[in-house]
Amino acid sequence: MTAYPPLLSLPAPLTMAHILTFPHLSLPTHHPLLSSLKLRKLIINASATSSPETTRRKSKNKQQKEEAAAFAAVVKEEKALRLVFMEELMKRAREKDAEGVSDVIYDMVAAGLRPGPRSYHGLVVANVLNRDLDGAMQALRRELSTGLRPLHETFVALIRLFGSEGHTTRASEILSAMEKLNYDIRQAWLVLVEELVRSNHMEDANKVFLKGAKGGLRATDELYDKMIEEDCKVGDHSNALTIAYEMEAAGRMATTFHFNCLLSVQATCGIPEVALATFENMEYGGYDYMKPDTETYNHVIQAYTRAESYDRMLNVGDLLGMMVESHKRIQPNMRTYALLVECFSKYCVVKEAIRHFRALKNFEGGTRFLHNGGQFGDPLSLYLRALCREGRIVELLEALEAMAKDNQPIPPRAMILSKKYRTLVSSWIEPLQEEAELGYEIDYVARYVAEGGLTGDRKRWVPRRGKTPLDPDALGFIYSYPAETSFKQCCLEEWKWHHRKLLRHLRRTGPSALGDVSEADYIRVEERLIKIIRGPSKKPLKPKAASKMVVPELRQELEAQGLPTDGNRNVLYQRVQKARRINLSRSRPLWIPPVEQVEEEVDEEVEELISRIQLQEGNTEFWKRRFLGENLHNEQKKLISLEFTKGDADESDKAGEEEEVEQSGSPKSKDKDVEDSKAPLQMIGVQLSKDDDMAPRRSKKNDMAPRRSKKNKRMFIFPEKEDDEDWFPLDIYEAFKEMRERKAFDVEDMYTIADAWGWTWDVEIRNRTPQLWSPQWEVDLAIKVMLKVIELGGTPTIGDCAMILRSAIKGPVPSSFVSILQITHKLGYKFGSPLYDEVITLCLDLEELDAAIAIVADLETGGITVSNEILDKVISARADA
Repeated sequence: MTAYPPLLSLPAPLTMAHILTFPHLSLPTHHPLLSSLKLRKLIINASATSSPETTRRKSKNKQQKEEAAAFAAVVKEEKALRLVFMEELMKRAREKDAEGVSDVIYDMVAAGLRPGPRSYHGLVVANVLNRDLDGAMQALRRELSTGLRPLHETFVALIRLFGSEGHTTRASEILSAMEKLNYDIRQAWLVLVEELVRSNHMEDANKVFLKGAKGGLRATDELYDKMIEEDCKVGDHSNALTIAYEMEAAGRMATTFHFNCLLSVQATCGIPEVALATFENMEYGGYDYMKPDTETYNHVIQAYTRAESYDRMLNVGDLLGMMVESHKRIQPNMRTYALLVECFSKYCVVKEAIRHFRALKNFEGGTRFLHNGGQFGDPLSLYLRALCREGRIVELLEALEAMAKDNQPIPPRAMILSKKYRTLVSSWIEPLQEEAELGYEIDYVARYVAEGGLTGDRKRWVPRRGKTPLDPDALGFIYSYPAETSFKQCCLEEWKWHHRKLLRHLRRTGPSALGDVSEADYIRVEERLIKIIRGPSKKPLKPKAASKMVVPELRQELEAQGLPTDGNRNVLYQRVQKARRINLSRSRPLWIPPVEQVEEEVDEEVEELISRIQLQEGNTEFWKRRFLGENLHNEQKKLISLEFTKGDADESDKAGEEEEVEQSGSPKSKDKDVEDSKAPLQMIGVQLSKDDDMAPRRSKKNDMAPRRSKKNKRMFIFPEKEDDEDWFPLDIYEAFKEMRERKAFDVEDMYTIADAWGWTWDVEIRNRTPQLWSPQWEVDLAIKVMLKVIELGGTPTIGDCAMILRSAIKGPVPSSFVSILQITHKLGYKFGSPLYDEVITLCLDLEELDAAIAIVADLETGGITVSNEILDKVISARADA
C-alpha cells in the first residue's frame, strides 16, 4: 500500500468544505481502523434498528452517549484519511497526471474508501488539462458506471474542453445532459460561448449564443461586448446587429462602443450612406451614452474617403466641421489625421493635406501609420507625389524628415520615374519636360531593348485607344493627379497670392494698416501690390518679320541655327524664310532673339510700408477684439475720409484691377476677389448707417446695383420698430451691447480649427511671408532632398543628378558643384567628359579656383580621366593666383 504524506493545507481552488462534505459515503464495518472488537461491537449496536429496553433510563442515556462518541471518532478518522487521499489526488490533477489520479483512486478503494464525485472530478480535470477529449469522456463514463451523479463543475470542465477544440455538437450534448439532471446550464453556456470565441470559431459561437438567448438565457455585459466586437472584426455585420438587438431586448441599450463596432464594418462595405445613417442615429439619438466619439468620426471619414463612387470631398468637409464644433468633447487622434491626409491627397486638395500632415507628424510613428503597408492606394506615396507635382518642395523635405524620424522607408510608389527618367528628386526643376544632359550620347536603341521594347513589356506613356492611361501617377488619385508645376512657378504663385491677401487686407482695413501715412503713400503701396500681383507680362514673344529685319539681325538668326551667313540681304532673307518654314513643318519653335531681363528697381520706402501690413488670418484673439469694436473708430474715420477724397479717381484703376483678376483665376472667383478686396471690412453698425444714409438718395448710377432683400428693406425702413428681433442700433458699440444682451452671438464661439485642435504653428505659417525663388535655394533644396531620399532607401537616377548639376550651372552656384559630383560618384554614376569640362571651366571663369581643384581631385580619385587642356587651365589659374 502506498505511503501518504501527512495532512497539508489545502490550496485556494479546493476548500475544506468541498472535501469534508460527503453525504453519499457509507462507513464499512470492515475498515482497518476498526480493528478493536469492542469498537466494532459498538458500531454494530449503533447501526441496529432498535435497541433493547433497559430498566433504567440513566444507563440507557449513558450507553447512547458512548456509542455516539465512538461513531464520531471513527468518522473523524475516516475524514482525515480521505482528506489525505484527496490532497494527493488534486495534486496529481494539477500536475496533469491522469494516470497518477487513477492510481490514487485505486488506492482509495484498496484502503476501504469509496471514491466520490469529487475524486472522479479530479480525474476529469486532469484529462481536460491534457486536452485529452477521449480520456475526459472515459473518466465521465467510469463515474456514471459507479452510479454516482457527476458534479456541476465536472460538466463545466468538459464543456470548456469541447469549446476550446470547436466541438460544438458534443458540448451541446453535455448541456442537454445537465438539463436532464436539473442543473443550471447558464454558467456552462457562457463558458462554451467564451471558449468558442477565444478559439476563433465565431460561426459556432453565434449559433450557440443565439440559441441560448432565444431559450431565455441571459448573457453577461462582457459577453455581449465580446460577441459584437469579434463579429465585427471578422466582418459579420448581420450577426453583430442581431446580437445587439438581443442585448437591447434584454434591457441593455447599445452604447457608443457597440455603434463603433458596427461602423467598423460599415466603413469597409463601400456604401458610406449606411455608415452615415448610423452616425446620425448616434448624433441625434438624444442620449449621452451613444454620442459619437473620435473613432466614430474616423469610421465615417474612412467610409467616405475610400468609397469609389461620386465626389465625397464635401461630405468629409461636413464631418470635419461637426468634429471641430464638438472639440470640447472629442479631439482627433493619429488615425483621424492620417485619414484626412489620405482624403485630401486623393482629391488633390494639397494645401489642406499639408496642414493635417503637420499635425500627424507630431505623433510617434505617424508616417508609418499613414503608409499602412501600402494598402488603400498607399496614401503616403500619394501625398509625396502630390507635393512633388505641385512643386511644394519645402513641404516635401519636411515630410521626408518626418519619415526619417519614424524609420519609414520611402515607398517604391513614391519613387516612380517620369517620362523623362526623373524621380521626385529632380522632376520639379525646370525644364520639366526635358531629359537631362549626361555629357555623352545616349544609345536609345539599347535603352529601348533593355526596357522590353522587343518583348512588349516596355511601358507605353501614350495610351492606346480604349485603354486606361499608363502614367503611373494616375493610380491612387480619385479623379486625376495634380498638374505638374515647377518649384520656381510654385514660389511665384505663392508670392502673388500672399500679396493679393495683403492688398485685400489693406483695402478692407484702410490706411490704418500702414500706420500714420499720407494718402499718397497709401496709393503708392496699393499700386506696388497690384504690380506684384500682375507679375511679368506673359505675352508670347514672336519673331520679327523677316522683311523688316536688317542684315545683322538676319545673320544673327542664321548663325544661332547653325546656317551659313554669307551672301547679300536677299540671300539671307530667303534662308531665314526657308528655315522658319522648315521649323513650322516640324513643329519646332521659331528662333527668338534673347531678351535681356532688366532688374526692377525696388523702392525701399514702399517695401517698408508693405512690411507694416500684418495679416491676421487665424488670429482668433484679434478678430474677437475686432468684433467687440476695439480700435474701430479711428480706422473708420480714415477709411471714410479716404473714400471721399478719392471720389471717382479710382475709375482708372478698375480696368487694371480687372486685368489683374483675369490673370489670377476663373471669372467667378475673380469677380468675388475684386468685390472682397474693394469692400472694406465693416461692422454691422457701420454697414447699417451707410446703407440707411444711401437708401433715400439713389441715383441712376446706383440703380444698376443689386437690390437689397426684403428682410434688409424691412430692417432699414422701419428702424422705429423696437420689438423687431432683426433691428440693431446704428451706433456700433450699442449694437454690440444689444447683441450681447440678446445673446445673439458670443465671442467665445469664435474659434478656428487651429484653436480647437491645438495647432499652435498654424497661425504663424499662414501669415508668414513666402520666400522668393532663387537658384541657390533651389539647388540647396535639391541636394537635401537627394540626400534624404538616399537615407530612406531610395535610389536617385543619373538623370536626377545631372538635372541638379545643370540647375547649379545655370545659377550659377559653384559652391554646390563638388557636393553634387561626390554624391553622383558614390551612387556609381559617371557623366561624360564634356559635362565635367564645362563645370571646371565655369568654376575658373567665376574665379572659384578652390572648387575647380576639388572637382579635379574628386575625378582623379574616382578614376575619371581629365583632359590635358582642362588640367593646363587649372594649373595656369593656380599659378596666376
